[in-house]
Amino acid sequence: MVIKRGEPGKRDEGYLTGRLLIAMPGMRDSRFARSVVYLCAHNAEGAMGLVVNKLLDSVNFEELLQQLGIENRRGGEPISIHFGGPVESGRGFVLHSADYRQDSTLEVDGRIALTATLDVLRDIAQGSGPRQHLFALGYAGWGPGQLDQELQDNGWLVADADERLVFDADQAAKWEGAIARLGIDPARLTFDAGHA
Repeated sequence: MVIKRGEPGKRDEGYLTGRLLIAMPGMRDSRFARSVVYLCAHNAEGAMGLVVNKLLDSVNFEELLQQLGIENRRGGEPISIHFGGPVESGRGFVLHSADYRQDSTLEVDGRIALTATLDVLRDIAQGSGPRQHLFALGYAGWGPGQLDQELQDNGWLVADADERLVFDADQAAKWEGAIARLGIDPARLTFDAGHA
């Protein structure tokens, strides 16, 4: 999927860039069960987002930096690696606060941005990266009209995003927290789609 740069902070009418997709309880694709996806791009050509509440246990950030030849001078809490989605699972993406910027950075909504270069990893390892960040391998992608169809088929709920929910370290609470923001009790949700 090609991500086109729109006007920063401005959403295309009818599209969901900068919002959260919340998997319905009956999500049929097990890779997305109880997932929360931050949509980095959504337009007529398709959609691209990162799952923000599922961690990968098979890789750790320290090992990844060593493989890339990047020295880690940053102290503090270890950085987790997220399962960003099933597409290009070996490619890394950093979703981060908009206080950090490179030429290749895609500003999604004025508060959150996306950078997919080694430079952002170097800056994070040096302690000079973005204030908040989430590192993911892979992404979730949809072709033209595919996400729209999944929404019509009652596969996803849509909610506004905020930095606290996207970057919160409590991965297990993100799905329920996102649904709670909509004022919905998850126990009352059904996957059955209704069409008039």
